[in-house]
Amino acid sequence: MQTYTFLAFDLGATSGRSILATLKDGKLESKELTRFPNAILPVNGKFYWNIFGLYESLKAGLKAAAAEKVKVDAIGIDTWGVDFVYVGKDGSFLGCPRAYRDPYTEGMPEAFFKLMPRKEVYDITGIQIMNFNSLYQLFAARQEGGSAVEAADKILFMPDALSYMLTGKMVCEYTIASTSQLLNPRTK
Repeated sequence: MQTYTFLAFDLGATSGRSILATLKDGKLESKELTRFPNAILPVNGKFYWNIFGLYESLKAGLKAAAAEKVKVDAIGIDTWGVDFVYVGKDGSFLGCPRAYRDPYTEGMPEAFFKLMPRKEVYDITGIQIMNFNSLYQLFAARQEGGSAVEAADKILFMPDALSYMLTGKMVCEYTIASTSQLLNPRTK
């Protein structure tokens, strides 16, 4: 029977870890390689994620996996949904991503529903209305006149942004994008 080895990065709102998992003879064994903090950065009254610190932590996890001297068949990055990085036309990040815990989105759904009725938003997206959904984060950034949203060519959700930093390939994975309230799941 074939053996498969996977490296998983599990990032939460306060910490993260890298895990090496091996599937052999129908049994899955896992080993935690690294654990690291993930703290919100308060800057000028706004809350951000330190994506560059997370990137360094992922690189440390890759080094720890290499030290295990096993062939890794696949790598996965799991994070929370809704938060994203603004990306410029040249592929550069336009700052650190704003954290969903930042109160700047309070009241944004109600303001947005003045432009598009609540029922229509839900009918299109099928996503629970929560003030920190990506839709309302983008709306709030526009309301603030944020320079990053104005200059952005695209956005990358957290796991996609970290994957881009590691590989140089820019993708938007459907299941993480589905947390945003920016998609119509019926048009997948």
